[in-house]
Amino acid sequence: MSETENNDLTAGKQSKEPRSNQKLKLLYLAKILLNNTDANHDITLDEILNKLHAYDVTAARKSLYDDIAQLNDFGIKTQKTQYGRTVHYKVIGRAFELAELKLLVDSVAAAKFITEEKSNELIKKLESLTSRQEAATLQRQVYVAGRVKTMNSDIMKNVDAIHNAIANNSSLSFQYCRWNTKKELEVKHDGARYHVSPWGLLWNDGNYYLIGYDHDTQVNDIRHYRVDKMKNILIENKVREGREKLKKLDIASYGKSKFGMYNGEEIKAEILCKNSAIGVLIDRFGTDVTILKKDEAHSRVFVKVADNKLFIHWIMAMGDNFKIIGPENLVKEVHDELNRLAKQYELAD
Repeated sequence: MSETENNDLTAGKQSKEPRSNQKLKLLYLAKILLNNTDANHDITLDEILNKLHAYDVTAARKSLYDDIAQLNDFGIKTQKTQYGRTVHYKVIGRAFELAELKLLVDSVAAAKFITEEKSNELIKKLESLTSRQEAATLQRQVYVAGRVKTMNSDIMKNVDAIHNAIANNSSLSFQYCRWNTKKELEVKHDGARYHVSPWGLLWNDGNYYLIGYDHDTQVNDIRHYRVDKMKNILIENKVREGREKLKKLDIASYGKSKFGMYNGEEIKAEILCKNSAIGVLIDRFGTDVTILKKDEAHSRVFVKVADNKLFIHWIMAMGDNFKIIGPENLVKEVHDELNRLAKQYELAD
């Protein structure tokens, strides 16, 4: 056998040997400290050595002292505490405090425009920013399942497209959807495209809205659109319009004037609803509402609502689209409120 062939065989054998993780020691050490310690949880030197061994990394105690010092210089701040002859370490400085992560996690969970699957995915990523002990406390406090959530999995792409259009001063076109009585999103106007100049995004009551100038010759005004109801967004090769109108608009104030909230003791209300307005109820209460056919033009809708005057007035504001027909005590409250309003606004002779 030639020397070249012998070298090739030797190289082949070496390539089959397990790859050593020794050169990754510092990275694994950082991972162990970040995943297993925080302000309230520490780890002993022996525990660090055992976890390194599980990663197929060997280390001497003295070398770990130098490695931890290097991590401190790099920015992973640790605190050393000695109890008797046992040395403990813990990470004391992180990009996010636990309270900040709780706020971010709850915001993701509460956002209606993010699907349940994407919410859980984002929360998992946020959990990776703290120790496994604190990540466990985050998970125990998060309730995503059962919340009203969008079913549009393209929401992230929609948001990205809107941001790109705004950054490039370009108009958008898209199809817009509405709910039907089968709790399905269907395109409006037979799929005709909306042409809008995007000027901002507004997060209100858990939903994301595009604020833009409508190019429709019959509208030519500022309009808002639920981002999770937008479909097949295209960035057009056309400069945005409506700049002068937008200069006069305070988007935050616009949001307050267009959307409302309510709370109170929960009851189950029965509403007689025109089928053409069914989407308003689904938008407000989610797809868990019960819908029963009344006739070709109407449905009976059962929703869990907050029992107070705000809800009653919200129904009244919908005109003849909705009528509260149950339970009996809620119908009586409507009658009482109508009588009160009649007296309050009674015209003098």
